[in-house]
Amino acid sequence: MNKLPISIVSAAIFMASCNSSANKEAALLKEKQVAIDSMKHVMEKKAIVDSMNTVMANREAEKKAEETKVAEERSEQAVASSTTAPAARKKGWNHTAKGAVVGAGTGAITGAIVNKKRGEGALIGSLIGAGVGAGTGAIVDNSQKKKRRNNN
Repeated sequence: MNKLPISIVSAAIFMASCNSSANKEAALLKEKQVAIDSMKHVMEKKAIVDSMNTVMANREAEKKAEETKVAEERSEQAVASSTTAPAARKKGWNHTAKGAVVGAGTGAITGAIVNKKRGEGALIGSLIGAGVGAGTGAIVDNSQKKKRRNNN
């Protein structure tokens, strides 16, 4: 009879040890699977990044090819235009005109603020401002003409 409790305890310990190793193996397999899944995820991300880099490289190559084509067309146009006529200077507003417009706008705003009759103040301010701006612009234009004469 003494052997029965010992055998029951032995069987319980044996079962517990077998169950423990099964749990350890299951946990180990689970950790391995997590590591494998993580590596697969990293490889998928790398594949996406590589494909994006390939697309960007293709776009840059196309852009460079287009820029080269445009540069060749411009050089052909430059050769054609240099044989026909000298390059014309771009014409735009001179400083007198710019000064008149800026002065008129500034004068109108200032006149409307200062005078109690807003419309009358804006009109008088724009006339005075246009005159002062045109005068200042004419001075700048004159000084630039002198510089150009001295440089040539």
